Amino acid sequence: MKNNIPGNLFNKMFNDRDIRVAITRESHLYFFNFYFAHYVKYETAPFQKEIFSLTEDKNVKNLFVVAFRGSGKSTLLTMSYPIWAILGVKEKKFVLILCQTRTQAKQHMMNLKRELESNELLRNDLGPFQEETDEWGASSLVFSNTNARVTAASSEQSIRGIRHHQYRPDLIICDDIEDMASVKTRESRDKTHAWLRGEVIPAGDRDTQLIVVGNLLHEDSLMMRLKQDVEEKLLDAEFRAYPLINSEGKIAWLGKYPNEGYIEMEKRKVGNEIAWQREYLLRIVSDAGRAVQPEWLQYYDGIPYDENSFVGYWVGVDLAISQNESADNTAMVVLKVYSIGNERKAFVLPYPINQRLTFPEQVQQIKILAGSLKSDRTPRIYIEKVSYQEALIQQLKKDGLWVEGITPHGDKRERLIMTSMAIQNGHILFPRKGCEELIGQLTGFGVEKHDDLADAFSLVTNQFILFMNLPTPGISFI
Repeated sequence: MKNNIPGNLFNKMFNDRDIRVAITRESHLYFFNFYFAHYVKYETAPFQKEIFSLTEDKNVKNLFVVAFRGSGKSTLLTMSYPIWAILGVKEKKFVLILCQTRTQAKQHMMNLKRELESNELLRNDLGPFQEETDEWGASSLVFSNTNARVTAASSEQSIRGIRHHQYRPDLIICDDIEDMASVKTRESRDKTHAWLRGEVIPAGDRDTQLIVVGNLLHEDSLMMRLKQDVEEKLLDAEFRAYPLINSEGKIAWLGKYPNEGYIEMEKRKVGNEIAWQREYLLRIVSDAGRAVQPEWLQYYDGIPYDENSFVGYWVGVDLAISQNESADNTAMVVLKVYSIGNERKAFVLPYPINQRLTFPEQVQQIKILAGSLKSDRTPRIYIEKVSYQEALIQQLKKDGLWVEGITPHGDKRERLIMTSMAIQNGHILFPRKGCEELIGQLTGFGVEKHDDLADAFSLVTNQFILFMNLPTPGISFI
């Protein structure tokens, strides 16, 4: 980022503290280009100017940024912005920087301290400062001139009730609080999301600004959940994504990458196509080993067919008898099946049942579900026929329900793979809302802790495929 300050003005700012304080107080862009000029190696990119503008805008309540590796996002938002937020017009008193690990938190604090110790003008204008370790075990820099504090902590540390004198954190910055390991399972993703919602956000005050900097590591990652919240106006925030090359083929930072040749050199340096797609182009790339790829899924907003094409409701039930906290739940997935000429369509109904139930509760829940599926066609209920399930099947038949016990063949993964072609071809469609956990189990099968919904889905879907004589990937156990 080449210096954006005209030479004559830069010299005046260098020689006159009042001038530089007055100018940099109003502009984060000028602040960075003056105090952090040694970081400015290339001409500032438009997306970087937009980040500066967003940090200066008092109307931006919260800001979530994903950008390609080497874009400078952490330098701008985790190094420069905390200091400008204290010295500038926002006059923040307590900046809290949160990382995934204590080691990362210590590194952030060491970088800030080193910058302040080696940057004489910045130290004189902001300091004096002292380093402290508070009762939360977090590392801090305290500035006596402004009565302000910058604290770095990790998600491993409790921040409940954290304060600096009378101030709760008025600027919270979360930097790379996810990695590939932490997004691998839904349980871990839920834990990160619950930590942000339940501990980080409540640590602030009414006017606290939240900044989250990260990357798109998974279709259900924290950044993707925040993006969805912003799009659905559940959060008052700005979300920005800056890939190195956009959908039109334009390079985001021409100062650093003037042409395609430089892009190719960077790509060869990375040496991994998946890492390149994920870290530089911000594309979530599916693992080759997945039974169901996220990009295969097709969605519906409404069912376009009339009742003349309606075949019936088909229900897949995966039973679980254990009541242990770690055990799978009893899962029930409903398909609404249509046949239109040569077309076969099954619409997965939203909000499948996924509960820990006793034997009597299972019987009652299946009866309630069957009764709720209003139609002149009796719902088909398919239940995996192993061990004690035979008794439940007989009980339901006795109660007048259409029930068939299915003897499983092959392992769970093979049964799920059998559904893949019907999913890709659009014979199976999913609702846009209400099946998030089911979809997570399908696309994360073998990694996610639970697979009860995936099992119920494959059970009923494979019956649909068999009945409708749809093509399969070639496994022959049905």
